Parts: sequence; structure tokens; C-alpha cells
Amino acid sequence: MKFRIFTEPQQGATYDDQLAVAQAAERLGFDAYFRSDHYLKMGDHFSGLPGPTDAWTTLAGLARETSRIRLGTLVSSVTYRPPGILAIQVAQVDQMSGGRVELGLGTGWYEEEHAAYGIPFPPKRFGMLEEQLEIVTGLFSTPVGENYSFSGEHYSLVNSPALPKPVQDRVPVIVGGGGPKRTPAMAARFATEFNAPFVPFDKIAATFAGVRRACEAIARDPDDLTYSAAFVAAVASDEAGYARRAAAIGRETGELRENGLAGTPSEIIDRLGALQDDGVETVYLQILDLSDLDHLELLAAEVTPHFA
Repeated sequence: MKFRIFTEPQQGATYDDQLAVAQAAERLGFDAYFRSDHYLKMGDHFSGLPGPTDAWTTLAGLARETSRIRLGTLVSSVTYRPPGILAIQVAQVDQMSGGRVELGLGTGWYEEEHAAYGIPFPPKRFGMLEEQLEIVTGLFSTPVGENYSFSGEHYSLVNSPALPKPVQDRVPVIVGGGGPKRTPAMAARFATEFNAPFVPFDKIAATFAGVRRACEAIARDPDDLTYSAAFVAAVASDEAGYARRAAAIGRETGELRENGLAGTPSEIIDRLGALQDDGVETVYLQILDLSDLDHLELLAAEVTPHFA
């Protein structure tokens, strides 16, 4: 089982805050540093200060200030960037990192941040996502010296040189969600990884089963996909420490235990074992307090070694 650190910088984090977490994650042996792609804080607990940072600008910086850890979005929103520009950004950051980038792509959902920054928010976005997945993967797979064209309902590309190219032969593409039909079908067509974000524990196995059926429907080997899940993490050696970590992120201890990877290390180990039995191969640990690097130290010392 792989473990990745997943952050929400829009809640209030500078680039330097994210750099500290990414470098600590790399030093401690985590597989990746991922971040959300949001421009407005959520809820009242976090201040959102000093303001948002752009996902791909941040990852470009981290690409030059880390050496091993993989870097990606969970997930970029199709509403923010035309697919041709997104492909250029992803390819460039992949070059800057020496081939360590992964692209999580989704429809976007937070209407308020679109209004706050003047970003159009169409009511129907699944078609945009499907076309962006086809375009980005098509641009990357077009041989050098050939052109790529696409004509769809939402986007049109005419004789694109499909440059630059990423370092990786195939940039990992992550598609996720809990929808029963369209999301599994898109994952089967375009993704290298399916992610179940904050899906109830007792629904994980059924969610994965739906994706596997979607793969079989198009004659793709379901085992060709990586199956992952994301949960908020709050772990401490004792109950008092756990209560402090839960309070720091504005969560109630009982609710957090029910829905997240929360409690003592032994509790988390048991929960992760059950997730592994349900087919989870990669876990995204959502870390909401980016100032608490001791939290990462504890996870690396007392939790992740049990799944090496």
C-alpha cells in the first residue's frame, strides 16, 4: 500500500508552507505530495489567509525543490483551464520534475469560488471533463512531428503541434468520484488510477466493483487501473493528542473517527487493513493543518511501516 500526502492550501497556506510539507513528506518516505485545485476557503474554521495559491504554479516550484516524491492534483477543475493550456502546464511541470507528475482531473463543484474570481461555472460539466480527458491524453500521445485536431461540443483544436511532451511515456491520469455510471466509464476509458474520495468505508468495495465492470465493458483489464481512496487524517499517540489535532482542523472527535483515518496509530492500522482487504492500493492522507509536521513524523514512524 502506498501513502500520499494530500493538502488543501486554499484553507490558508503559503507556498513555503506547502514546500515544508512536501519536503518533509519526501524525507519521511511518503510516495507523493498532492494538493487540491481551489481558490476559495471552505467553512468558517480556517481563515484562508494569506490567500490562495495556484495548483500548477505551486507544483512547478515544488518540482525544482524536491527530487523523488511524486507531485499532482486531486483534482484539477475543468472550469479553470482550457485543455490545451492544461496539457502544456502538465508537460512542463513533468519536465521540470524529471517525470514525477500526475494529473487528477474533475468537473469542479465549488460554485462560490468561481463567482469570487470571475470564472464561468456551467451547470453541466461532465461533457467538459470527458472532452478534456480525451484532448489531454490525445495531445500527449501524438507523435512528435504530427498534429492533433479535435472537434467536440465544448472544445475545438485545429492542427495542434501537440507540444511540449512530458518526460513520462504516459502521465498518470486520475479520475475519481462516487457516481455509479459516468465516472466509472470515464475512468475505464482514460485513467490510470481511480480514486474514491471520502467515500464511506462500507461503500468502497462496491465503488471499485463498478469501475471494474466499466473496464470489462470495454475489454480493458480492470487490474490495469490503480485503486485509491482519500480520507482526512488526524492521528496521535493518545486521546488527548488526538482531540487537539481534531480541534485544530475544526472537527469533532467522534465524527472524525467515523469518517476519517482518525484516532491512535493502532486504530488507523486496523482501518487501513480493512481498506486493503477492500482493494485500496493507494491512500491519500488529507492533512489539513500544514503547520503540524510532527503529524507526518508520527504517521511515518508508527503507521505506514506496517504496510511496507
